[in-house]
Amino acid sequence: MYTRSNSLRGAIRVVAGIDAGGTRTRAWIANERGDILGKGEAGPGNPHASTTENARREILLALQRACAEARVEFQMVGAVCLGVAGVARRDEQDDWLEWARARLTSRVHLSHDGELVMAAGCPDNWGIALIAGTGSSAWGKARNGRIARAGGWGWLMGDEGSSYDLARRALRAATRAADGRGEYTRLLEAILAFWNLREPAELIPRVYRSGMRNADIAALAMVVVHQANAGDAVAQRLVTDAANALVEMLHAVTRTLRLQSVTIPLALAGGLILNAASLRSEVLRTASARGLNFQPVTLVHDPVRGAVRLALDLIRQESPRVEG
Repeated sequence: MYTRSNSLRGAIRVVAGIDAGGTRTRAWIANERGDILGKGEAGPGNPHASTTENARREILLALQRACAEARVEFQMVGAVCLGVAGVARRDEQDDWLEWARARLTSRVHLSHDGELVMAAGCPDNWGIALIAGTGSSAWGKARNGRIARAGGWGWLMGDEGSSYDLARRALRAATRAADGRGEYTRLLEAILAFWNLREPAELIPRVYRSGMRNADIAALAMVVVHQANAGDAVAQRLVTDAANALVEMLHAVTRTLRLQSVTIPLALAGGLILNAASLRSEVLRTASARGLNFQPVTLVHDPVRGAVRLALDLIRQESPRVEG
């Protein structure tokens, strides 16, 4: 691992944006104009997806690779925005900031996925970020700087409207259909085909005994979307329920921030809402029916771009204090 050195500080002004996710870590290097000079990727940088030690190793590796592509020395990075999902407690944040100052640079902004998505997708860096991937959450910021969030409680307590939640509900509908307890749905056949299973009884060992992770189950969400698009009534209701759950998060954030009567920039991220156009349309239609006016609506495929924007904000500030 690198230990931070100040010997080359001032030689060149570059910043780093880092999105440390549960599947992969992405780091981008940019100059003061915001031009992307280099990109690097590594494994999971979320400590809840691995361990803190492993997450930090992957973060450093991604940054080293970005520096190599940009052809700049690691020590030349003058400011970093580090986005790490799930680091919510103050003691965790302090520990991560201390590590980042020692290993990366003294000018660090520790962020989270909602803030990165907003910075990447909302032109004036206020509005709402809605994330619907394996998990789900909404995070908002008003013009006056007030913030609010809804969702993000994880797969046991929440994540309504997420890929995992949609897949789990589909499995329940499929097994009820298999028993004759529920309405017939093509979801049963589609799920068996997706996992290359011959009969419903094989779902039990597949789900409980094969070492499947949440992300593996969440992959069924697009099966549900496809069946809904093909006209399956059960799948359509599940997609509608997912959209309603996401709109409930949006409504909670707008209510807390008192934004119901204004036009709100909306940034959308996460594999489910980015890849399922029908779900996305249902979310926007339902939100509009409830009196929420979102404009512009931006699809954010690269939240790390928001991390770069926030890192640039650091070096543009006159005060050299560390942001946390």
